[in-house]
Amino acid sequence: MIQSKPHILIVEDDAELAEWMQDYLAAKNYEVIVTHRGDDAVTLIQKCNPDIVILDGMLPGMDGMDVCKTVRPAFVNAIIMLTARDEEIDEVLGLEMGADDYLTKPVRARALLARIRKHIDRQATTSTNRNETLSDAEESGILQFNNLVIDRQAMVVSLDDVKIKISSNEFDVLWLLAKRAGQIVSRDELVSELRGFDYDGFDRSIDLRVSRLRKKLHDDPAQPFRIKTIWGKGYFFAKDAW
Repeated sequence: MIQSKPHILIVEDDAELAEWMQDYLAAKNYEVIVTHRGDDAVTLIQKCNPDIVILDGMLPGMDGMDVCKTVRPAFVNAIIMLTARDEEIDEVLGLEMGADDYLTKPVRARALLARIRKHIDRQATTSTNRNETLSDAEESGILQFNNLVIDRQAMVVSLDDVKIKISSNEFDVLWLLAKRAGQIVSRDELVSELRGFDYDGFDRSIDLRVSRLRKKLHDDPAQPFRIKTIWGKGYFFAKDAW
């Protein structure tokens, strides 16, 4: 089985530094995309769900601290803040906004790589533990995500202790996404498992079910926080959005 490369998003307005980091990390077998603006970073994080975000503190469009604060409630992977200012107050602010780690410029290659590897390894361990927990929960037939409870045996979904009216087709989609919370599930996988044939690129039945589910879960279609669309890849069920 071929393992996919970890995806890294670099958010840095210094084009020369961004290019150096991109080339260096690509040579270390990472998939790397770059943006130079904070507001674009928010969109990319929400759409692409990178494994690691390397985020500069001072950016055009939106400050790095604000980017971190905006995406943190739904983004579960690591954010490493960069700054040219070696001041403790900046580190404290970054961590308070939700950053996982901190590096000051000039960035040293080995230090950057060590931080990235540390967080990738930790996320892999967390994912394994989470999958074991979900497997146990799946065996019992109940999955719970804060105030959302999905009961497979009873075919019941509750939000804030209130039962939601949901069709069996909608329930099947929700269960498949929820039991793989924190992972991207492709449309092909959903169509194949739910309907028994390969996705032909035109079948929109899954999209319609997801759209109805979002409404019933009070998930804003313009900016969903529970069931996200990862463009070109599929759907992502946030394991701990609230």
